[in-house]
Amino acid sequence: MPTLTSYDAHTRNALATVEITTAEQIPALINDSKKAQTIWAALSLTERQQLVTQAYQRLEPVQNQLAILISKEMGKDYRRATYEAGGTIQSAAYFANEIAQALTSEQLEHGTELQYRPLGIVAVISPWNYPLAMANNLLMPALLAGNSVILKPSEETPLVADLFVNSLNQILPEGVLQLAHGDKQTGRALVASNINMVAFTGSMSAGKDIMANAAPKLKRLVMELGGNDPMIVMASADIDAAVQFAVASAFENAGQMCTSTERVYVDARIAKEFEHKVVALARQYQVGAWDKPHVNIGPLVNPVQHQKVLEQLQDATAKGAQLLLGSDTYPQPFIQPTVVTGITPDMRLEQDETFGPVVAISPFKEIGEAITRANDSPYGLGAVVFGGQGANAVAEQLEAGMVGINQGVGGGNAPWVGAKQSGFGFHGSAAGHRQFAQVRVISK
Repeated sequence: MPTLTSYDAHTRNALATVEITTAEQIPALINDSKKAQTIWAALSLTERQQLVTQAYQRLEPVQNQLAILISKEMGKDYRRATYEAGGTIQSAAYFANEIAQALTSEQLEHGTELQYRPLGIVAVISPWNYPLAMANNLLMPALLAGNSVILKPSEETPLVADLFVNSLNQILPEGVLQLAHGDKQTGRALVASNINMVAFTGSMSAGKDIMANAAPKLKRLVMELGGNDPMIVMASADIDAAVQFAVASAFENAGQMCTSTERVYVDARIAKEFEHKVVALARQYQVGAWDKPHVNIGPLVNPVQHQKVLEQLQDATAKGAQLLLGSDTYPQPFIQPTVVTGITPDMRLEQDETFGPVVAISPFKEIGEAITRANDSPYGLGAVVFGGQGANAVAEQLEAGMVGINQGVGGGNAPWVGAKQSGFGFHGSAAGHRQFAQVRVISK
């Protein structure tokens, strides 16, 4: 059997291997999933909720093990890994209840009933940057809606997925939740198979490939396809608050986050002060292995991602950008905290998603210029504006699914949603949970 090797993001030493699910094995997986789904869907929503909640309790004894695997496989510092594992486990009962409420049948006027029925088999294709949390956000609503699920995790984090799924399957009926390991070839075979829906978080290019392969049978899609999030800092902004947010957002998870601040447009009248304070704060960040104390920026997930960030920095400096902190020639596996200014529209730092700990700054003279450049992107996941009077008006003009005014994006019971090519469908919130179900209207 072909195998996939999991590597330590810091040392690049092999951690373990898992068996790859080949294209030839997919039909048998689908057959088992279909049989299990029929039985699973026959249970009541309450029964499914109870079983899922009990299954997540089996994660509690392995919470620390999950956190360590997250740190090892993708490089996340241990503090953040414990937040991801702990948050997923501790919120499971609440999350299951929220989903169940959203999927409960509704009685409308004149005796009409609105039902949320299973779709069938859902393929969940999850990313490496939040290997537990992102898989969970797609997997749980799919299960509670009465679907069976085949999880295809990132090939960078197979061990996290193994422990996650094997723990849940101590309670879940056989075949309801299955794993398919492998690279994009496995993913393509799964998408092309006899499934009913694909829930995906990942790159825009992979999303387009999934959409093309799902088109012949018009399979349901929910996809979050990355971001290149802009931040506008107006002259009226609280500079210290803006600085704190810009650095924290750009460096979170070593910059490997879909809503990381990728481009900062700051009013030229306050640009020098803003840059000085950004550099001072960025210097305080500690880079190192996941198990070292006080580390808050770990290694990038793999050499390919490391090289991608370097190439963007080198492109920027070659075109006239100025490095205020750091360099463009870091050895693997780390990218040190980097601050660069003078970003222009022709630079890859402005055009592309970076996914590294880089604060990329560009001063502007007129607010209209900042808004135009913020919107000049195929991405539209998140955007942020910091300012006093007039900030709301600026926010209204930003082309993004989520916009934060003097704060980050998202929060509350709002959906996680992208605009333009950053999203197709959405998840989270009652409306998002219902995308994993077939709406059916019964008129009596």
